[in-house]
Amino acid sequence: MPLIEVTHAAHVPEATLRELADKLPHLVSVAVECPEEPYDGDLQPGDVEIRFRALGPLDRSGLDAVIEIRSKYFESRAVDWQERVDELHERIAESTALEDFGIYLSLPVAAWAQTE
Repeated sequence: MPLIEVTHAAHVPEATLRELADKLPHLVSVAVECPEEPYDGDLQPGDVEIRFRALGPLDRSGLDAVIEIRSKYFESRAVDWQERVDELHERIAESTALEDFGIYLSLPVAAWAQTE
């Protein structure tokens, strides 16, 4: 279950942010898919959580957006996580209007529970 936080500059159009909100759940799920957490293409509530935040007056960033992804550590994910994030960057660039952005993928040791 990935947690995604998108921090963006004020000049990023709302249409681009909506595009990201629509496409990121699938693109990130494909990027972090692994045998321990397979992705069947049918996202359910709680499978992906996304938060958007505009840069504040004291924040500093040289990019239009930074997409931070946290997904539970599994060795099968960690083996090739740079390749995963590079491919995800390509897919986002190809499928959205976002141009100048970075992606930070972290794989913490974690647990998750939610109401059914």
